[in-house]
Amino acid sequence: MLSSAQLCSPSLIHMLHSIVHQEKDLGKGEYVFQEGDQADFLFIIKSGKVQIGKVTPDGREITFRICKPEDFICEVPLFCDPTPFTVYAKMLEAGIIHIISKEDLEEQLILQPHLSIEMLKLMNIQNQQNQSKFRDLVLHGKKGALYSTLIRLTNSYGVEQEDGILIDLSLTNQELANFCGMTREVVNRLLNELKKENVLAMVDGRMMIYDLSLLKREIHCENCPLEICNIF
Repeated sequence: MLSSAQLCSPSLIHMLHSIVHQEKDLGKGEYVFQEGDQADFLFIIKSGKVQIGKVTPDGREITFRICKPEDFICEVPLFCDPTPFTVYAKMLEAGIIHIISKEDLEEQLILQPHLSIEMLKLMNIQNQQNQSKFRDLVLHGKKGALYSTLIRLTNSYGVEQEDGILIDLSLTNQELANFCGMTREVVNRLLNELKKENVLAMVDGRMMIYDLSLLKREIHCENCPLEICNIF
């Protein structure tokens, strides 16, 4: 799966790294930022994985995506007054984060307007990713939310096998539920139904998808590009 850096030109990557003003080591479970913090910065992941999510008013946790090394976390509205972060970013494993100030980025984009267009394209891809996930959660109900999450996981971590696609990522049912915006109990029930229908199985703690086409048919999959339909 492509990282943010692989979607950018060398010029944009060089500019972003040139204005990094702080490097921060964070342990597993520590927050890069929390909901309500002032959105004055964007971040580049040097190492580790970062979970982007939100806690609903009733206490449920929703995971939007997982960011990996070389990904940008661009939850910052550019060229407008600072606003609070509406999501959180938490370390799934220990790593190093590079921090860039919103003000420095805006200054460089003014000085190099050709990079502004590229930056807008990158942020637009992230917006499309978020919109597609909200669409699945709203339009297709609980079953569709799970199915679309499984499809995204195969796009992000899928390894082709003779009899199916292995999702090469260990996830608890609670972590999977967080991606779907539902309870662990509901996910348990839906997964058991898929196992009975031989759509998936657990293999050494990982999910094996035997019938990806069924999942796609159930949610009327639009076969979005992989840079949109993923879990990153």
